[in-house]
Amino acid sequence: MNNAEHPSVRITDVDQVRTITIDRAEKSNLLTLEMIAVLARAFAGTPETAKAIHFTGTGADFCKGRDPQGNPVTTNALELRAALVEPILTLYDAMAACPVPIVCSARGLSNGLGAALVTASDISIASTNARFRLSEMEKNLPPTLAMSAMMRRVPQKALTFLVLGMDEIDAATALSMGLVSSVVEDERLEAEVARYLATLVARSRPALVAVKDYLRVAPELGPRSARDLAANLLAAVLTSQ
Repeated sequence: MNNAEHPSVRITDVDQVRTITIDRAEKSNLLTLEMIAVLARAFAGTPETAKAIHFTGTGADFCKGRDPQGNPVTTNALELRAALVEPILTLYDAMAACPVPIVCSARGLSNGLGAALVTASDISIASTNARFRLSEMEKNLPPTLAMSAMMRRVPQKALTFLVLGMDEIDAATALSMGLVSSVVEDERLEAEVARYLATLVARSRPALVAVKDYLRVAPELGPRSARDLAANLLAAVLTSQ
C-alpha cells in the first residue's frame, strides 16, 4: 500500500511487518476524520504475508487526539453518529479484528483518542517521556468511545480515575494501570520495538493469529467454551505445521 489515500498517514510493508505511521508532527499527530478512515482501512487490509503491525507516529507526540476542525455540522443524533462516531468505532473494530499483533510505540503525549489507540494495540511500548490523558470531560463530553476501547485492558477504577480526574499520567503510571506493556528509555525506544518485532517475525503466522484470536474471544466466553476454543486453536496450528 502506498500513501495515496492521505498524505498524513504512511503505510509500508517490509520484511513481514506492516508499519502504519501517523505523519502529522506539525499538529502533534491530531487525527482528522479522513485520517481515521485511512487508518481503519490500513488495519483491515493487513497483507496475508504480514506477521505483525508497527503502529507509530512522527515527531514529539504519538497522537494528541482527534482534530476538532472539520467536525460535521448537525444537531441530528443519527447524522452525528454516522459522520463522527462510526469512523472511530470502525477504527477500533479494525484494530481488534486485525489478525496479527499490533505493536504500538509511543512517546510524548497521547491524549483522548491517542491514549485509546495506544491501549487498544496488542502490545504498547512507551518511552519514559510518554504521557497519557483523557481530557474530554473538561468540555463535559464523556469519552465513552475511548473508554470502550480501553475497558478490557484498564481496570474500572483506574479508568474512572483517568476520565473524571482528567489528570495527565506518566509512562510508569500508565504501565501500572495497563495502558502500556513496557517502558524504555527514550533513546532505546526504536531499538526495543525493532527487537520485539523481530521476535514476532521469527514465529509462524498461524501461531501468532491463534494467540490474537484467543485473547480477543476467550474473555467473553465461559470456562468450558474458553477451554474448547484453546484446544481447537492449538490443534489447528499443529496441523498447519
